[in-house]
Amino acid sequence: MKRNMRNWMYEIINSTDRKAMPVLSFPGAELAGISIEDTVKSGEAQFRCIKAIADKYPGIANVTCMDLSVEAEAFGCRIHFSDNEVPTVTRGIINDISEALNVKLPAVGDKRTSEYIHATQLAVRNIPGTPTFAGMIGPFSLAGRLYDMTEMMISTMTDEDDSLILLQKCTDFLIEYAKAFRLAGANGLIIAEPAAGLLSPDKCHEFSSVFVKQIVDTVQDEHFMVILHNCGNTKNQITSLLSTGAMGFHFGNAVKMEEIMPMIPWGRIAIGNIDPAGIIKNSDPETVAEKTMEVLIKTATYKNFVLSSGCDIPPGTPHENIESFYSQLDEFNEFALTGEIA
Repeated sequence: MKRNMRNWMYEIINSTDRKAMPVLSFPGAELAGISIEDTVKSGEAQFRCIKAIADKYPGIANVTCMDLSVEAEAFGCRIHFSDNEVPTVTRGIINDISEALNVKLPAVGDKRTSEYIHATQLAVRNIPGTPTFAGMIGPFSLAGRLYDMTEMMISTMTDEDDSLILLQKCTDFLIEYAKAFRLAGANGLIIAEPAAGLLSPDKCHEFSSVFVKQIVDTVQDEHFMVILHNCGNTKNQITSLLSTGAMGFHFGNAVKMEEIMPMIPWGRIAIGNIDPAGIIKNSDPETVAEKTMEVLIKTATYKNFVLSSGCDIPPGTPHENIESFYSQLDEFNEFALTGEIA
């Protein structure tokens, strides 16, 4: 369903209630009775997970799975699949950065990219009440999977030219992939660029943000919103992240949101950042409640803050913990409205 996403963002900013947008697709597999392997290999199965989450929880948007192996597989990387764990890249496609020039771009639709586009189409058609965000890896994080993350980090210092060639090839493919999601009806895109959190601010700008900006400039408009996710220690990278032009920014639990929020200008939203594994999955409902309320209180004066997990919530997360997350949001909103604890 086409909608004005800039207006959607302003509605969030101007709302009297705090909103939530956790990255929550994988726990939907248990609700839908589907294995993780089937979820990441079938667009239909993935949609059923997204729909199960939408039916159970009051999020403000639907989000496809944050699977950072999809694009690497399309390029030819070897992937490990499991019934219970998110897929991982086990082997890249180049052994030396000098091979970057020979990397061939896949077509959008190759391998599982077609299934993620299909999942997006189904979510848009069948969950019309809330916007649907597709998920996609960022250029630097993709380059690290095609080569090797440690070697890619070294290459940014020792072989800048070939590193930039590889990054541009990754970006050229990701632009076409992003355009396919927009054509499929998605209302926006979450670009997951966690590896950029390992870079210095200057290197983050040169080897990540400049390329992310190419994607944003191509697809973002009032009907299609880009959110940039970086779950690294991004406190010193904010200027670089803002330079991408993305409307929204999703932060991991490596940073404190009360320190990030003063740097996010009005007219853009910041989203985060309860620890998805250590707290939401592996603690108990009481701890989830405590940490959720803590973040809400510390960001209470920032109307452009949206509550979320710091990254994708892992498979196998107890649903009572997710329910505790939402219950604390309700309690916070009730207190903000009445001045009384619910």
